This record gives sequence, structure tokens and C-alpha cells, in this order.
Amino acid sequence: MKKLAIALSIIAVTSTPALAEGNAEAGKTKAVTCAACHGADGNSVISMYPKLAGQHAAYLEKQLHDFKHSAQTAGKQGRMDPIMAGMSLPLSDQDIKDVSAFFASQQQTQADIKDVPALGKQLYQGGDPSRGITACIACHGPNGNGAELAGFPKIGGQHADYIKIQLEKFHNSSRANDLNGMMQDVAKKLTPTDIQALSSYIANLKQ
Repeated sequence: MKKLAIALSIIAVTSTPALAEGNAEAGKTKAVTCAACHGADGNSVISMYPKLAGQHAAYLEKQLHDFKHSAQTAGKQGRMDPIMAGMSLPLSDQDIKDVSAFFASQQQTQADIKDVPALGKQLYQGGDPSRGITACIACHGPNGNGAELAGFPKIGGQHADYIKIQLEKFHNSSRANDLNGMMQDVAKKLTPTDIQALSSYIANLKQ
């Protein structure tokens, strides 16, 4: 909770980060190689790979820069992923802006998951003060739309499997490119049951 308060305070008093500016039409051509994992329009059919369609352009741009930075520093900095390291390394800054703009301009497909655990809704909307778990809604909003200016990604409607994988990575700190360590701080307090329930609930949020 303290890290969330600090981060929001920083956001409030610092200048607003510039939104990613790119050419979506040019990005469509440059994103052809992304289709194998993420789908031609950013709606991946393989649940371990994220849907990029409709994601905030600024967030997509940051992740691509983080993947590239990791490749350049042998995984010591940025966001390490063997596949994305190779994909992002040859991209120029303009390529990154264009690809991000293209995927942001697409419409995300929505899933309809049955039997979503009540625990997922409880944790997302209210957290668990007894364990120091901050409610997801505080940063990602009631429908999981996030906040582009603050750098919080859109997570509603994302694949449950992908969400689960990322929460597990934040939990064990194998992913550490989150703002001020906020996601690591929250995820490390989650049990496997919590993560499974949250992943299902978030995937079922409608935009």
C-alpha cells in the first residue's frame, strides 16, 4: 500500500509522460512477424501469449524498449524474455512507436469464462487488508482498462493463462520492470489459489 501511495504521489507531481506517437498503418506492415504469436490483429489464439489489441500504445512501447534493453544487457536490466529479446533487438525507436500504434488501434476480442471464483472478484475489487494486498481496481480500474498516462496497462479481457504467468513472475521477481516494484509487492503476497482466481476474474472483465 505504501508503494502504491508513493507511486501515485510521484505521478501527481511530475510532468505527464508523452504518449507514444506512431504510424499505425506503417506499424501494420512492421508487425507482420508478430502475428505468429500475437495474431495478425493482436488477438493471440495461444493463451500463453498476450493479446496486444487495444492495449495502451505507451505501455506497449515501454515493454518493447524493456525487452530490447534486456537483450542489450544480457538480461541484467529491462524485461527478460528469450523470444521477445530477439524480436525487439532490431527495432528502431520509430519501429517501436509504429508497431505499438498499430496494436493499440485494434479491437480486443472478449472471452466468456464460466465459473469465475468469487475470490477473484473479492481480491480485484477490495484486495485483502489483513494481508496487505492492495485492490487491483486502484490502478487498473473497474473494467481493467488501466490508465495510460500513469503507465498502468489494460488487463481486462486478457488471457487468463497469460495473466497467471505474469503474476507468478512478479511473485518470484523474475519480472521486475514494474513501476516502483508495485506489482512485485502485491504479487509476492498472493497464494497460487489467489493468482488462479484473479486471472480468471480479470480475463472475464468486459471492456
